[in-house]
Order: sequence, then structure tokens, then C-alpha cells
Amino acid sequence: MLKSSRMWKFATPIKHQIPDTRWPTAAESSRSLLFRPIRVCQVTLSSRTWVPAMVPWRATEDGFVTQDNLDWYRRFARGRPAALVLEATGIRDIPSGPLLRIGHDRFLPGLKKLVDTVRKASDGQTKLFIQIIDFLAVKRRPDRSKYFQRFLQITDYHRHSLSELTDDSTWKHADEQRVRGWLAQASEETVARVLDDRELEALRFGYRERVTDTHLPHIKELPQALPRIFADAAGRARAAGFDGVELHYAHAYTMAGFHSARNDRGDGYGGARENRVRLPLEVYRAVREKVGDDYAVGVRFLADEVIAGGNRINDASYFGVEFAKAGFDYLSLSKGGKFEDAEQPKVGQAVYPYTGQSGYECMPTTLSDARGPFGRAVPLVAQIKQAVNLAGFETPVVATGGITTFDQAEAILQNNDADIIGMARQALADPDWFRKVRSGHGNEVRRCTYTNYCEALDQAHRQVTCKLWDRKELDESGITLSPDGRRRLVAPDWNDHI
Repeated sequence: MLKSSRMWKFATPIKHQIPDTRWPTAAESSRSLLFRPIRVCQVTLSSRTWVPAMVPWRATEDGFVTQDNLDWYRRFARGRPAALVLEATGIRDIPSGPLLRIGHDRFLPGLKKLVDTVRKASDGQTKLFIQIIDFLAVKRRPDRSKYFQRFLQITDYHRHSLSELTDDSTWKHADEQRVRGWLAQASEETVARVLDDRELEALRFGYRERVTDTHLPHIKELPQALPRIFADAAGRARAAGFDGVELHYAHAYTMAGFHSARNDRGDGYGGARENRVRLPLEVYRAVREKVGDDYAVGVRFLADEVIAGGNRINDASYFGVEFAKAGFDYLSLSKGGKFEDAEQPKVGQAVYPYTGQSGYECMPTTLSDARGPFGRAVPLVAQIKQAVNLAGFETPVVATGGITTFDQAEAILQNNDADIIGMARQALADPDWFRKVRSGHGNEVRRCTYTNYCEALDQAHRQVTCKLWDRKELDESGITLSPDGRRRLVAPDWNDHI
């Protein structure tokens, strides 16, 4: 059995049960808001059901679509959600491991095949969007001796610090190797007094770039480079046949860094909120110019960063209104998932932005506080929707996070807290949730237990599956197994009785 991931926990957690529910009849479903169509730009969704982006770790090391990718998305499409968002797909033509990429035309044939696969599997009922993302460098936590011998840049600051600490003036003129050797043998307390905060972070967590590292030319030039890179990727998305593109402005990645209240760049792209939203809007305008007004362009951003000094709901509401005003076709909300409060990784592993409290709020489990994990972010989503509507815009808002039953989803829509319901972990547990509930077979839904088994696989960069089905029917013909042969990679088919 997979070991649970390192994840932040409440001091005195309360164990919650998945909620009891009564599933609707087919007639009740047909009368519901959840299964009523909604328009997103030129795209008409057959219902208000939505599968947000999830990274399954199934691409090649070079970012190409594989048969495992096709099988993964085909299985979701068979469940007939109205919309399915392709995983975060890299916009730069750089190595990024087994994650899909769209930074060059050579990726288009595979992406086109993926679009065709989803259309065929859903009989054209599922619209396919692609989430496009930029990210900065994140290095693995180094071995202590290697860090001091190879990675730390020795400066006069270190020499003077050692001189003061040891009351030995010879350190002021010491050669690099002497300084490196001494630090490699020093105590943690001594090292903490000699290194600055970023150097300590690089030692303890691994080196990580920030959008505020403007001393690095490629970071300083991001506002000039990213609009074109995003726009080119969006153009490829349209050429590949996707029904729309979602700009990833959430969690621990580049665009969220520009959003963040912790962004203090002094070049007009940091500080005040109107400066922090400047690049996100410039990226949007470049994308819109590239794909045209008749193509759906949405955004995924945070309702709350859940970190010290980060954005809160007032910031998110402001951004939501600005995005609606600019012309985004939908707003999809998430929460947390930041590097700043992540747990320390083991040596040789990279820091994972879903291990701190912000990570918990992004993917809450049934070990929770009194509020519990279900629909935990919905009140924030409702505030953002209200701000957008009061500003005179009807931009559809997507709610996600611990939404698992029909009654829960329908109540969110009836209360006007959101316009579309997103299910990630529940859809992974049962890709047929949408067909089962719509046809009156909700009692056959495979209920997600919100233990984050899937998240632990993601953290380990292993192919993501669900514990509720990945050991079932392993002898079924035609299925693909994980490299160790112990897990199936897609859920068993449903005998739908229809």
C-alpha cells in the first residue's frame, strides 16, 4: 500500500465521514440546474459539470502525448462531463519531465489526437479545454556536503560573518576552499548565522526561483517575454482543436507569483494590486489577440493564498472583477497550494507545494477541523461571484474543492454561489459520476473518501490512480498497468444499464 504523503495536519483533527445523501431520479436530474446547459463564449456546455485539470504523470519525458494519456482522458470522456480541462501543460520548449507540453508545433499531432479521442469517446458531448502554465526553476534539496562544496557562492559577506563569529580576522581573506570546508563541518546553528535566508532555504529545501529575483535577467524580463509565449501556446491550442484555453494563474507557479501580495517587484509589476494584476492582464490581451474573440479563454486563480503575507479574499475579488472586465470567458477558483509553507523535502527530492497548510486547503482531507473538507472554498467563491456580478458582469464562475454529492452541487447553484460545479478527486474516483447521476443511478457512484491517496502518488511523481479502483480486475484484458504491475491506470468500465 502506498504510504501517505507528507501533509500538514490540524493539531487536533476531527475525522469526518463522507456525507450521506439521497441520489436524484433521472426525472429530478433533468429538472436540476446542474444538468442545465450554460454558454461559455461560443461553447455551449450541455450541463454545469466540469472536471478541473489534474496532472496524471503520463506524458513522455519530452512532453509528448502517450497512449496512457489518451486512455486517461478517454475514460473521463466516457463519463460525459460537460467540460474536461487538460492537465497543466507547459508553454516553454524546455525539459519538464513527464508533463505535457505545448511550447512548439511538434507537440500538435499528439494534442490533436487527444482532442479527437475525447470527442469520439463522449460522442461530442464533452468539451475539452487545455490549461497552459509557466513555472520557474525548482531544484532538489541538495546533500549538505555537495551544497557547500559546489552550490554555495562564497562572498565577502560569508568571510566577514565568519570573522565576526570566530573573532578571527584571517577569515576576511580566506580562500574559497577554506570557507567551504569549514562551513561543511559547522553546526546547524553556526551555518544559520553565516548564511542569509535564501541560502539557508537552498540548503534546507532546494534552490527555488521567484518572480522577485529581478537580479536574474530572465526573471527581470518575464513581463516582456510571457505574453508572447502564452499567446503562441494558446494559438497552438486552437490549432489542435481544443474548445478553449485556461490560463493557469494559481498555486505555486509563475503567474500566481505576480498576483501575490508578496510580489514587491519595483518595475511596475509588483507592489500595489493594480501593478500585480498588470502582467496577468497583458498576458490575457496577448492571448485574446492571438485566438480571437470567438474562442473561449478562461483563468484559474486563487480565492486565498493561505500563506503569511499572501492574497486574501479581497484581493481575489478585485482580481475577479478585473478579469471579468478584461473579457475572460470564465473564472475557475482554487485555494492555496504554495511553496512558502511547504514541508521540508528529503535530500534528493524537490519541495512540493501541497504539503503545508496552504496545500491542505487546496486538497482538504476528511481529517479536518470542525468545518470539514466538503465545499470548503465555496464561501470564498461565492464572494468573488458576488463581486463580479455587482460590477455588472455575468462571467461564469467555477466552484471546486470537496464537492461530491448531487444535493451539494445543486445547492451551490441554487444559492447562486457559482455557475458551474467542478469535481476533480470525485471524478477520478468515479469518472461515470455524471452519467450515473443524470440517469438516476446515483446509488452506484463510487464515492471518493478524500484520503488523498492520489495526491501522494502525484507528490512521488508516479502515475496517478485512485485506491478505490486501481487494484480491481487486474486480469481484465486490454488494460494497462503501472510499471510495477500492481495498479491499473484507468477505472473499470461501468455497465450503465442504459
